[in-house]
Amino acid sequence: MNMSPMDPPAPDGPRATPPSHRARRGFSRRAFVGGAAASAAAAAGISLAAGGLTPAAATAPRRMPRGFGSVAAAPHLPAGFTKMFTSRFVQAGGLRQHVVIGGDGPPLLLVHGWPENWYAWRMVMPELARHYTVIAVDQRGIGLTEKPKNGYDAGTLANDLLALMDALGHKRFAVAGHDTGLIISYALAADHPERVARVALLEVPGPPTLKASPPLFIDEDHNNRLWHIPFNRVNHELTEKLVRGREEIFFGYEFDIQGGQKLPDYAREYYFRLFSDPETLRGGFGLYRAWDTTTAQNAKRAENKLTMPVLAIGGSESWGDMVGKEMISLANDVQGVVIPGAGHWVAEQAPRELLAELTRFLAPYRRAAGPSR
Repeated sequence: MNMSPMDPPAPDGPRATPPSHRARRGFSRRAFVGGAAASAAAAAGISLAAGGLTPAAATAPRRMPRGFGSVAAAPHLPAGFTKMFTSRFVQAGGLRQHVVIGGDGPPLLLVHGWPENWYAWRMVMPELARHYTVIAVDQRGIGLTEKPKNGYDAGTLANDLLALMDALGHKRFAVAGHDTGLIISYALAADHPERVARVALLEVPGPPTLKASPPLFIDEDHNNRLWHIPFNRVNHELTEKLVRGREEIFFGYEFDIQGGQKLPDYAREYYFRLFSDPETLRGGFGLYRAWDTTTAQNAKRAENKLTMPVLAIGGSESWGDMVGKEMISLANDVQGVVIPGAGHWVAEQAPRELLAELTRFLAPYRRAAGPSR
């Protein structure tokens, strides 16, 4: 497709059916497991469990996902998106992973943050796919990727992605990770530097460490933006019970408090629906519940600086230049960028500006890369 990054996104393909009824305390479960979504999921081999939409374990890896969470059911995609990108299940590292793949050229892995999935990258994917094989993955526990109860420390999550790229035949690749995806992408680059050519890290002031973590009692502005981390870390069904049925309230606050222009209603509704699945809700908390393990891992990782080029991106209305400043102690070659007017959700609030920075940063990788397979 020839869509310029300056072109506004246009609706393409079938829209995800909005919930037919929203109670004051949350979404109607009936709306999530009925109608066209159920038919599409059944055709794709996706199991509609009582708790929500989950991949059926016996489905062949080549079966194309078509239920909610796949490309086929995503709302308001850029023009031509469904012709360029397809959803796939890939069995890798003992985990069936859902990926959205399209484009041509050296491989570029996109790792979403919380509380989102591959869909967070939709506005930058078509232009990137003109020059790269774009692979947007659903993390373990989220979206249509399988949701085991364990394995949510950054090292394991990074190994999931390494196994995915092995299964796809990509030996060396570039990575861009946002939010929790930054944490995972940093671990991937630190643990497997021979595989990662370049890494772009978006909108978290460095991976979590005990030294860099804020104190328990901090100023109100930071507390309002960070309180969810200790809440999400509580390894008890309490958190899930408090959020279930109140997804719009809980996640809506998270989207609103992190700065920048409000995400469009259709995107917010999509994420509310995605995390209304109890297994996805639990899976989304998984990374936070493994925080102690990840911080211990990061202490070891910090002993050796990243050697590949790092692009550290912050939004001016969120973490700003802190992203770049915090990465200086963890990498030898850090390029810090602040995108004006953007909050935390950079890929959705400032896609044109993000594309410009990624295009510039990845250009040497594109020129130097040999065959991707």
